[in-house]
Amino acid sequence: MIEVDRLMAEIYGIDLVRMMENAGRALAALARDRFFGGSVRQKKIAVLAGTGGNGGGALVAARRLANWGAKVEVYISHADHLTPVAATQYRILQQMQVPIMGAESLVIGLGCDLVIDGIIGYNLDGSPRGTVADMIHWANAQAVPTLALDTPSGLSLTREKVFKPAIVAVATLTLALPKQALLLDEVTNYRGELYLADISVPPALYAAPSLGLDVPPLFAESDILRLL
Repeated sequence: MIEVDRLMAEIYGIDLVRMMENAGRALAALARDRFFGGSVRQKKIAVLAGTGGNGGGALVAARRLANWGAKVEVYISHADHLTPVAATQYRILQQMQVPIMGAESLVIGLGCDLVIDGIIGYNLDGSPRGTVADMIHWANAQAVPTLALDTPSGLSLTREKVFKPAIVAVATLTLALPKQALLLDEVTNYRGELYLADISVPPALYAAPSLGLDVPPLFAESDILRLL
């Protein structure tokens, strides 16, 4: 997936902003259709966002859901460490006056209808600590479902390892292609239902010499697929 991201930007000119927008739109659509029967009006959704691309995708989803009538509250792990693209999404939400708070504002009795996990991406190299660990513990303590973007935070898909703490999601929306580690038996209870979203990767890209994959047009009928 790292090579897919590189080829998308360098060869096809599909930059991270476009990929993030596609991921966040799909995440918002899955939240609406899977958990709320097609309408998020007046539903209270807590969006937990980290500082990188995973957090940026969650911020895009927050914008979409707010546009669709949801009561969205965003909680950022470290707002002063956002990557440039995620920071752009952050500023958009500020202009929209969507409530954005630090993770320290999370309280047990928040009373939301859904938690969206966009804290950590798939290339984790050790156990979550500090504020990030606190966010994961908070999400797992809620009596409402959690929807994870790409991978539940706390899972390292590159190392095929479950670190602790890790998000226990009801559903996970992974991107472009299913990551192999999401299919492992020990991951099932963290991943929940598995969906796949189109982020507009050209099928020809997968056939590049550095990848050598034969991938058909997976999203010919829908841009979100239920896998498991």
